[in-house]
Amino acid sequence: MAARGGGAAPGWAALGLRLGLALLCAGPVAARVHHLTLRDDVRQKVHLNTFGFFKDGFMKVNVSNLSLKPPMSAAKGTEVGFSLDRTRNDGFSTYLDEELDYCILRKKPEQDVSIVILLLDFTNEVVKVRFSAEASSLLPKISFVSEENATATITKPTKTSEQNADSGTSLEETEQNTDGKDKKSQRSTTTSQSIIEQQHHVHNDGGTFSFQFFFNISSDNQEGLYSLYFHKCVGEKGQPNNDKQLFSLDIEITEKNPESYLSAGEIPLPKLYISMALFFFLSGTVWIHILRKRRNDVFKIHWLMAALPFTKSLSLVFHAIDYHYISSQGFPIEGWAVVYYITHLLKGALLFITIALIGTGWAFIKHILSDKDKKIFMIVIPLQVLANVAYIIIESTEEGTTEYGLWKEILFLVDLLCCGAILFPVVWSIRHLQEASATDGKDSGVQKQSRKEFWKWGSVLTNAAINLAKLKLFRHYYVMIVCYIYFTRIIAILIKIAVPFQWKWLYQLLDEMATLVFFVLTGYKFRPASDNPYLQLSQDDEDDLQMEAVVTTSGVMEGMKKVKKVVNGSAEPRGDWENMA
Repeated sequence: MAARGGGAAPGWAALGLRLGLALLCAGPVAARVHHLTLRDDVRQKVHLNTFGFFKDGFMKVNVSNLSLKPPMSAAKGTEVGFSLDRTRNDGFSTYLDEELDYCILRKKPEQDVSIVILLLDFTNEVVKVRFSAEASSLLPKISFVSEENATATITKPTKTSEQNADSGTSLEETEQNTDGKDKKSQRSTTTSQSIIEQQHHVHNDGGTFSFQFFFNISSDNQEGLYSLYFHKCVGEKGQPNNDKQLFSLDIEITEKNPESYLSAGEIPLPKLYISMALFFFLSGTVWIHILRKRRNDVFKIHWLMAALPFTKSLSLVFHAIDYHYISSQGFPIEGWAVVYYITHLLKGALLFITIALIGTGWAFIKHILSDKDKKIFMIVIPLQVLANVAYIIIESTEEGTTEYGLWKEILFLVDLLCCGAILFPVVWSIRHLQEASATDGKDSGVQKQSRKEFWKWGSVLTNAAINLAKLKLFRHYYVMIVCYIYFTRIIAILIKIAVPFQWKWLYQLLDEMATLVFFVLTGYKFRPASDNPYLQLSQDDEDDLQMEAVVTTSGVMEGMKKVKKVVNGSAEPRGDWENMA
């Protein structure tokens, strides 16, 4: 993972190499059985994992090789520990995000906040578990695993401040019994102002610490979205922070719901992806039927549009298979994951290329892209490749790594740039049609003569009418693209944050439904039909085609003119050649 986290080397070769490495390395890393290794890390807060639990779900955490550089004895005021935060949705935890300059390990848990603090005391070789007494019923009981007997746990009912005042003797007797059973595992329970603190022994191997703990969701009230963080607090309270303390650790996290290794909000995803793949496949089949039925009005871009729903369908099928194996065994099959990443890359590139080509009018009314159009594709295609590389690396990297956050920011920025770039061809086409419509209205004398010739050959629409119809269509298409971008990039994400944790799959449902609606509306607007204004050739376009025909004729055919009946712009110019001599 460290190799994937470095900066991308310039050039296409380096970008392709990074993509290939990401595809090859994408495998069991992106799973619900996590293993994270951090070496000489300087961060003060590391987000290790977030998982939604139903009743009877569990999480097991194995921390090993935890060490500090310089050692703890030389680092005054340094505190290290973990926090387990419980929320009902994917929104921000105000308790963890407020007062960013103040370490959460030095703050007592508030009464109405569902959070557990695990503070490591390296001097006494214990970990202190702190949580609010009022929130104890909403939090699972954390049990520590003895190293001599991994299946044995030391459990003891928690004591509130009132209970502790009346039963201090009983607490001491219980601690003595616990020490008699296992000398290496200790636990004490103390309270202060309704804050419960428990102590558990950790193993020290020459300054390298290790311990294991787990918890079960035993009631409906404890269900929720649990986030595990690692914290490092450097310097005394109120003193300026000069962070030069490095830490290293290995952590293995296993999390599971009663019938799935998927988070609560991801359990329906395999069925959802299969269902949406069927809808995209059916839409592609209907589109192919339309193309075969109106064969004379079909352009090359119509077949490119036909490839898009089938590619999307394949991507969803492989995504569903990938999630199925994660759900059943906790990690994906590497081969299926690689195939999914390949189809996802093809789908993303094909989508943006098709939108840009439709916006430029390629293959409908012109067969050559302008310089501005070519520049757009020179920008969009590399950005799409980079966005897909970032997505693949994010999917195949643990959340706690430094490169995860970096590539997540890159993906967000590059995706926004792509969405903005594909709007330029549509805006340029709208501006060009507005200018053409204004010109048609001013040049009345020329237009009268042109209209006579236009009506002479049986055309129904004038140049101005055709341009206005195209202008209206392009405006609709512009609104469609903007709505699609806003819905899939902003509104759907807001819904993901706002809904309860078990309904997070609604984000994927709305995203796929919006994509399907966008595909259908685009196909309807630019369907192969003779009455489609987008496929009509104006008189200027006809004159250009006639001029091309005159220029390309041989000496024998000089003075000849190509005459054709304009019905639509569906096929190559056809007609009879007449002598103009």
